[in-house]
Amino acid sequence: MPLPKGFLAESLGRIQPSPTIAVTTKARELKAAGMDVIGLGAGEPDFDTPDNIKKAAIKAINDGQTKYTAVEGIPELRAAIAAKFKRENNIDYKPSQTFVSPGGKTILFNALMATINPGDEVIVPAPYWVSYPDIVMLGGGKPVIVECSLEQGFRLTPEALEKAITPKTKWLIFNQPSNPTGACYTKEQLKGLTDVLMKHPHVWVLTDDMYEHLVYGGFKFHTILEVEPGLYDRTLTMNGVSKAYAMTGWRIGYCAGPEDLIKAMAKLQSQSATNATSISQWAAVEALNGTQDFIPGFQKLFEERRDLVVSMLNQTTGIECPKPEGAFYVYPSIKNLIGKKTPAGKVIATDGVFASELLEATGVAVVHGAAFGLSPFFRISYATSNKALEEACKRIQSFCNSLTH
Repeated sequence: MPLPKGFLAESLGRIQPSPTIAVTTKARELKAAGMDVIGLGAGEPDFDTPDNIKKAAIKAINDGQTKYTAVEGIPELRAAIAAKFKRENNIDYKPSQTFVSPGGKTILFNALMATINPGDEVIVPAPYWVSYPDIVMLGGGKPVIVECSLEQGFRLTPEALEKAITPKTKWLIFNQPSNPTGACYTKEQLKGLTDVLMKHPHVWVLTDDMYEHLVYGGFKFHTILEVEPGLYDRTLTMNGVSKAYAMTGWRIGYCAGPEDLIKAMAKLQSQSATNATSISQWAAVEALNGTQDFIPGFQKLFEERRDLVVSMLNQTTGIECPKPEGAFYVYPSIKNLIGKKTPAGKVIATDGVFASELLEATGVAVVHGAAFGLSPFFRISYATSNKALEEACKRIQSFCNSLTH
């Protein structure tokens, strides 16, 4: 029986289900039905969570750390977060300025829901992580999408940022290394952006550093506050343990910022999730305070995979694939494939059609570029085995070779 007309909230009509989750779900369904599927849609490391972190979680269970925690997080984790920001980013935060949530997405949700009023504008550089615009719209805000082209290395320029700022601008959401492109910013490139932001004191910055530790080729990561401490009172610095520590399912995101904003986020979370899982919080304490020796090994494997995928895709008819500096994604252009036809006569009119036809024909699941706000591209996550990536790229090559004018 359908729901009565008008039963669902109007705000729900402003958003779409997550395209990346949809692709992963579709791939699982096809696999369960017997199809030979290679899923390259999920942003999830295939490595296991390191043993020292798992042991910390088991110890927490055995020690009875299984109760509700403070909304903002256990004191031990908040202290570890403050220490991490000082140690790795040279930013001074007190534990009272830190906050823990069930995943990075919930940090974004809490921060934006706690601050956005109808009509507020939020600058979102594209390509963007799929959830940014939807969370803004759910809160009644207006995402201002600024396209960052392949020719610009998918990076936001100071000129484009300046042009996008209006009196209604409340936030800039800034993500690097980027999901979906893997693009990173040098210290000099960040300085160009922070110089613009310093001229506009009403604009706050939400910097998403989730892939901070996954950079390659000697690239040196800097977060915005390292470059411009003058933004300290209007920046929320977000991070998490999901990617670098292979802890996606543990659901721990964290951030630090002005204390009044942290209190507002806690007020909101107190009426929703209450707190992140106690056991996961104790695991995250070990992740941040414990050995980091495994991270260079993760980096080396991801860099090898990146180089494999970039090389094979650039040998593929009609595909241009830049080499990213970080994260575990590539974002190839299929501009030269638009308008071509499959052997069955289907026209590749959009990157959405390309991704759909690729999955049906070859069993390779990728995410189409329109989901990230810039077409015609597609995203591959190379957070899977070399063998699977090589086979997937061979199938993509075969599919592209089969297309005709």
